[in-house]
Amino acid sequence: MAKLSDKITLSNLELKNRIVMPPMCQYSVDAEDGTPNEWHYVHYVSRAVGGTGLIIMEMTNVEPDGRITNRCLGLWSDEQIPAYKRIVDECRRYGAKVGVQIAHAGRKATDAAVPVSSSPIPVEPEGWKTPRELATEEAEAQVELFRQAARRAVEAGFDTIELHGAHGYLIHQFHSPSLNHRTDKYGQDKMLFGCEVIRAVKEVLPEGMPLVMRISAMEYIAGGYDLDYGAELARRYQEAGVEVFDVSSGGEAPPDGDLKPGNYPAYQAPMARRIKEATGLPVIAVGMLDEPEVAAAVVGTADADLAAVGRAMLRNPYWAVDAILKTEGGRTEQAPYKRGYPLR
Repeated sequence: MAKLSDKITLSNLELKNRIVMPPMCQYSVDAEDGTPNEWHYVHYVSRAVGGTGLIIMEMTNVEPDGRITNRCLGLWSDEQIPAYKRIVDECRRYGAKVGVQIAHAGRKATDAAVPVSSSPIPVEPEGWKTPRELATEEAEAQVELFRQAARRAVEAGFDTIELHGAHGYLIHQFHSPSLNHRTDKYGQDKMLFGCEVIRAVKEVLPEGMPLVMRISAMEYIAGGYDLDYGAELARRYQEAGVEVFDVSSGGEAPPDGDLKPGNYPAYQAPMARRIKEATGLPVIAVGMLDEPEVAAAVVGTADADLAAVGRAMLRNPYWAVDAILKTEGGRTEQAPYKRGYPLR
């Protein structure tokens, strides 16, 4: 049985434990220029001090109009690289490895004058802008934007890259039969856009750097795709080059339909296991793993190889070391704090 404190190697990347801080938007870019500031520096470095094995920085967008809001992060300019490098370098001083989630919000880009998508379908009929359907050549250009953002991430020193193919953002909008009504090549093969993005990003990653992808293993909207489709999606993306899946679900649009599971601790862990069985790849489970015993059980039962803890880590930067102490005993690696952790 694996423990939260166990090391794990993903391709050539060794993590000191199985605890992941998942990407969580901070909406804190005061200058609205997409560049991380002191808030982001303190936010991420404190979780590295707190013992997290892998920190995945929040949704970071490939172009200004690809942000959820104008206060979100971006990697569309080389001028943004040094601010990311500063955060990565400091986090790594404390033993954490750092990834970044690269994305495009598509029709969920609330501050874009006219958001874009696979098809002109708004998130909801009321209160949301109707997106403009990307022309074929424009979709191809988006693939290049992902490639360039990944190149910048590599130059900033990130240890891994996660592509956001979940929660109703642009890649999800293309591979969802409910959201993609196109007739071109991206409509005939709804997974093609995601595969092209994966292959483009892989071209700029150093050998041995794992490519992670977050997917919604199933949709919640009426008529949405089920877990069988999610497994096939994962297999296609594996063939294109994904080496680790971060398994979530839903998020494509309200209202939820009959497929939505109950909200209970580890409710998405069976989905992670299904994707793991379908691909044979390592998976990250996420979703209400706040209690250390629950996260430890998900890893210990091999439903997932890593446990991502979001909201609890917002409340407690030291969740990782506290969870290991609670479930296994031990103490923090950080000398200034050791007196606060009795040996057990």
